[in-house]
Amino acid sequence: MGKLIYSMITSLDGYVSDREGNFGWGAPEEESHEFVNEQFRSVGTYLYGRRMYETMAYWETAHTVPEMPPFGLEYARIWQAADKVVYSTTLSEVASERTRIERVFDPEAVRRLKTESELDLTVDGPTLAAHAIRAGLVDEYQLIVGPAIVGGGNRFFPDDVRVDLELLDLRRFANGVVFLRYGVANDTSSAPN
Repeated sequence: MGKLIYSMITSLDGYVSDREGNFGWGAPEEESHEFVNEQFRSVGTYLYGRRMYETMAYWETAHTVPEMPPFGLEYARIWQAADKVVYSTTLSEVASERTRIERVFDPEAVRRLKTESELDLTVDGPTLAAHAIRAGLVDEYQLIVGPAIVGGGNRFFPDDVRVDLELLDLRRFANGVVFLRYGVANDTSSAPN
């Protein structure tokens, strides 16, 4: 059975992008990117909302970018090898292999996917992740905290849930990035306040 992991780069004040949608302040450099590559080797399926998928589809052809560093090439291979499910009511076609579109986020279908999967799954993007968190589907939270305060934008966590967590792992990087990995501490954690 695979775990569902919510993992994203976030600012110190809890935003995955600023008010203008920018997130370059959190782009990993070589050391943290190699660590991210290791974390994502166990992922067999990515669950995306449309906007996050459109951002991540870059990795479908990243191996063709001149002078792509080896850690970028490795992440491209990892990403390309995984299945992708894009939840969108507006997307008409996909730009990557191993990708399908679902029109509705169905918690029961995601539970079945977790049960049937030998590899882990990720839910990517704060809007889609909020649905998974509210449904009690997320098993782990992995925050890659960048050394920036952005003051607003798209929040990592939704406002209307409480989840009790236990720290499973912590790692610091030379550039000030901190990786935090938490597991869910109890089964009733996603009930709205």
